[in-house]
Amino acid sequence: MSWSDMQPLLYNACLDTFFMVWWATVWAVVGGLPLGVLLVLTERGGQLQNAVVNKVISVVVNIGRSLPFVILMIALIPFTRFVIGTSIGPSAAVVPLAIGAIPFFARLVETSVREVDGGLVEAAQSMGGGTWTIVFKVLLPQSMPSLVAGLTNTVITVISYSAMAGALGAGGLGSVAITYGQQRFDTRFMIVTVVLIIVIVTLVQLIGDLAVRILSRRSSRANSPVRLLRLPGQRKPSEQTAKI
Repeated sequence: MSWSDMQPLLYNACLDTFFMVWWATVWAVVGGLPLGVLLVLTERGGQLQNAVVNKVISVVVNIGRSLPFVILMIALIPFTRFVIGTSIGPSAAVVPLAIGAIPFFARLVETSVREVDGGLVEAAQSMGGGTWTIVFKVLLPQSMPSLVAGLTNTVITVISYSAMAGALGAGGLGSVAITYGQQRFDTRFMIVTVVLIIVIVTLVQLIGDLAVRILSRRSSRANSPVRLLRLPGQRKPSEQTAKI
């Protein structure tokens, strides 16, 4: 097979991989972010301390993380067929990819949020901040660099999952590597697909690292509890002094 014949296959495979990774990552954030925050809020000493809820969420997350992705994808075939209408193709692969990525990202969110300085949380509480004020004004903004780093790791993990999903008819670069590289003994396809995956992962890592550095600088400049907790319409101390 000539290079001109390989190009359309590789191009379509890259589009399928981007499609799977994008939507799986979106659902990972939608599901994993609140789960991770709830794990912190419901733990002992948290703002919503609840041992039962914390234990249930923790068990579900642990089960989701412990299952190998190939086994998870096979086990979810009936559910995927019920949701999508088919268990083959990029759209069908998004379901197990998202379900596999949600608990992974949830644990990273939990770790990131737990690293926030407890002094800022105490300051927020002393200034009358409620639970959700603390979450959206302190915990999430202060943990944003770490959250972005965790999201970067999640995207890279989803890329590796999508390559494995290619073995079960999901499409993408993994499917091309298996169908044309392994089964047809064409090492060129194997080499090209591996190089493409490495390039994609490297670009994701570089973009994620750049975003983390930018957010870290901004976070260090806006590290005052008063600035973090100032509500809309609340006057700055200088304005209040001038009025008096």
